Amino acid sequence: MSESKVKILVVEDETALAMMMVFLLARAGCDAQPAWNAERAIELAQNGDFDLVTLDIDLPGTGGFEIFRRLQQLPRWQNTPVVFVSGRCHKEDRERAFELGAVDFIEKPFGASDFISRILSLVKESALA
Repeated sequence: MSESKVKILVVEDETALAMMMVFLLARAGCDAQPAWNAERAIELAQNGDFDLVTLDIDLPGTGGFEIFRRLQQLPRWQNTPVVFVSGRCHKEDRERAFELGAVDFIEKPFGASDFISRILSLVKESALA
């Protein structure tokens, strides 16, 4: 019997970066789906079960912090780990992310192996909880 793949929602408006993240996660054995904006992210969240979300802060229209608040209002999402992945690396942004309940904050640009190891580590921690 094969284990089901870890499902990750990648919320990132920079197409090339989103596709690279999806590719890296797929190469690591995950099923990653991109969302380019808040509307798509919420739509995917309402219709699918994800094991983890990566979320950019700066998105067109509705930003990452607001998307996070909306996800937390969905019953099945209250315990889903969220990792902010952002080029906004101000202390205030990091603090706000963790105050909201994020499990990690990865600064852009990031190294591929660091990104994958941190994400996979968080997925394993979440599965054990």
